[in-house]
Amino acid sequence: MAESTLIEDRGSAATTGAERIFAEVLADVLRVDRVSVDSHFFDELGADSLVMAHFCARVRKRGNLPSVSMKDVYRHPTIRSLAAALADVAPSSAKSSVAAAIEAATPTSTPEYVLCGALQLLFFLGYSYLAALATAQAYEWISEGSDGVDIYVRLVLCSVAGFLVVCTVPILAKWMLIGRWKPEQIRIWSLAYVRFWIVKTLIRSNPCALLFVGSPLYALYLRALGAKIGPGVVIFSRRVPVCTDLLTIGAGTVIRKESFFLCYRAHAGRIETGAVTLGRNVFIGEKTVLDINTSMGDGAQLGHASALHSGQAVPDGERWHGSPAQRTELNYLRVAPAPCGPRRRASFCAITLLSVFLLYLPLIEGGLYLVAAVAPSLGKVLNPSVAASAGVVTLRGLFIGALAVSLLFFFGAVLVGLLLVVTVPRVLNRFLKPDTVYPLYGFHDRVHRVITRLTTIKFFVRLFGDSSYVVHYLSGLGYHLSPVEQTGSNFGIVVTQANPSLCSVGTGTMVADGLMMINDEVSSTSFCVSRASIGSHNFVGNDVAYPAGGKTGDNCLLATKAMIPLDGKIREGVGLLGSPCFEIPRSVDRDSRFDHLRTGDELRRGLAAKNRYNIRTIGIFLFARWLGVFLVALLDLAAFELYGAFANVPMAALFALSLLVSALYYALVERCIAGFGSLRTTICSIYDPYFWLHERLWKVAALEYLRAFDGTPFKNVIWRLMGVRIGRRVFDDGVHISERTLTTIGDDCVFNTGSKIQCHSEEDGTFKSDRSTLGAGCTLGVGAIVHYGVTMGDGSVLAPDSFLMKGEEVPAHARWGGNPAREM
Repeated sequence: MAESTLIEDRGSAATTGAERIFAEVLADVLRVDRVSVDSHFFDELGADSLVMAHFCARVRKRGNLPSVSMKDVYRHPTIRSLAAALADVAPSSAKSSVAAAIEAATPTSTPEYVLCGALQLLFFLGYSYLAALATAQAYEWISEGSDGVDIYVRLVLCSVAGFLVVCTVPILAKWMLIGRWKPEQIRIWSLAYVRFWIVKTLIRSNPCALLFVGSPLYALYLRALGAKIGPGVVIFSRRVPVCTDLLTIGAGTVIRKESFFLCYRAHAGRIETGAVTLGRNVFIGEKTVLDINTSMGDGAQLGHASALHSGQAVPDGERWHGSPAQRTELNYLRVAPAPCGPRRRASFCAITLLSVFLLYLPLIEGGLYLVAAVAPSLGKVLNPSVAASAGVVTLRGLFIGALAVSLLFFFGAVLVGLLLVVTVPRVLNRFLKPDTVYPLYGFHDRVHRVITRLTTIKFFVRLFGDSSYVVHYLSGLGYHLSPVEQTGSNFGIVVTQANPSLCSVGTGTMVADGLMMINDEVSSTSFCVSRASIGSHNFVGNDVAYPAGGKTGDNCLLATKAMIPLDGKIREGVGLLGSPCFEIPRSVDRDSRFDHLRTGDELRRGLAAKNRYNIRTIGIFLFARWLGVFLVALLDLAAFELYGAFANVPMAALFALSLLVSALYYALVERCIAGFGSLRTTICSIYDPYFWLHERLWKVAALEYLRAFDGTPFKNVIWRLMGVRIGRRVFDDGVHISERTLTTIGDDCVFNTGSKIQCHSEEDGTFKSDRSTLGAGCTLGVGAIVHYGVTMGDGSVLAPDSFLMKGEEVPAHARWGGNPAREM
């Protein structure tokens, strides 16, 4: 009572009905008797974003009050200012339910679900059989080579033929099974969906998307699939569009990395296809989403970390950013053009093809040839008893061969790869000068691409991330981090950049997963590299794209998925949230409760214990990854030994089984690490052993294997094995779930590619986790993020590229969107 009286004495009483009701609701959430209408929510009342999210949810449930969003709370941080700002907004009960209604979900049935899974399995087995048969015949023909030169020539011919076949199959399948894509709706799990899934899977797994992205060859591939692409278009995103006949890109357009322009989306039990139209000389920034039925006029721009929602159109010459995008005067195309004619483009394509055909593919196929040829003999050399039966390789021989191959391959690749990534980029950087404009498709462009590819290998960041050793690894790449203020969690397990030698992160800054340092500028004809610098004592949340020239300084909180400002004053001592971003408090009292553990003797003891735990985690990670390679090698060697038996069906079955075994194996590894139990909700220090367990689960999990099961019923089975409480007939096109056992998913939910359910948050030295629940029939749009402590009602929708903040409660059948998300 004394506390509540003190709160009331700081300000005056309510003077309007809205102020009085707001005050009553907030007092109830804060569990006090009364609050002043003039007291600051965060500075004086001690609230935080989770508390205020509960306040917003209760206000929405009252019905006789205007709907309040977190953005409203941050902009108007007192009851009086909030009530005044919303005075002219209609109460939520007065809003038309028709306007906000969600189109009825397309019903699906369990028999269709089962039949779809069976047909997908048959397709996978058939494709595996043909691939295994072709591989075995190629191996047999290569083995007939008379000498090293003959074998190399045969390797090249087989590689070229196989590559052309693999690249051509998706094109033929698309035209034979689909014809031309048109705007339509396809019921998920139906026979029409099976055709869609086959084409989508073949297109996404095509090596063209991996090897030719960013080159004119990639545009040719998309044209072969039906896309209308003008000359001089440059696409750096590996997010391959599927419904290509609906894609139009004008001449001179540039699309940067991690951009989604798929021309389809999954929504409420159906696949919806629609057009994406880009005019001439359009610029699309990094980490962007273009929903279906969107367009951009000639010379238009869409900034980094932005999205166009369905129906949005950017007029000619205008610049937009944000999620959903809105007009801005900021110029995102910040590099001058350079001469880049057809001859340069043609020579780049020719060199790329020669490198692929004469170097990369022969090396890969030659490595597989050596494994198949040498492994059985190696087993006999290591243990002659395995050859007791003449001409027959025993199970023991296969085991020893797989053991030797996996040890040499895995640990050799780790050691050689680590040596390459810390030496080659440093040498190549001598050929690049910061802020110097170079033409695309030349020598300097080659150098820049090699640096980027080598320094963004995911394995090594995952190996060292979330530990004290990641700062040494990043410094080895070229990051400027000195002087380092070691916390044991300076960086997460996902960090990317264009050029590490031009990246600097200040002392005392902590970075969560998903940081993308954008320190190159690209047009359709030129590029340059620039320095990107994050100030000291910052905290950078998940999935932040930080561009060169970002207007943030020291002591900033860059919230999850926040857009970094490129104009205005340097922000210091504040937090930034949203896209476009706005200022929020740098920290709240709850986040400082563990500050005493970050200094003095407490820090030394906690850091030493965390380092010991992290070393064991790294050991577990390496052992688990090696054992996974060993299991695959064992199955594949056994498959080769069965070549020719029973029309090669057992061989193909073992090849197909290796993928399923890998997914099940890593699910079992994760459950073993968690003790076959569920994680509990918590608020703790990063020096608490329970947080270290979370870090171990993030590191060891191998979720990349799950991508092969996107859009199939088998994905849900694997999620269940990993601890997710998941309902029936859930459609998952590529969602990431960070805390599996804290996530509950209802029947018939729809998750689009790039979406994420993240049941935790880390801010400075404090870790928080809570359960998130998605009701039946929910839809997560492309690139959308659901934070911890969230409840989504049945049939609700989260729009593409939206960020649903912690503690939010989305009513049933509501549509929310934006960053941060609010009712739309």
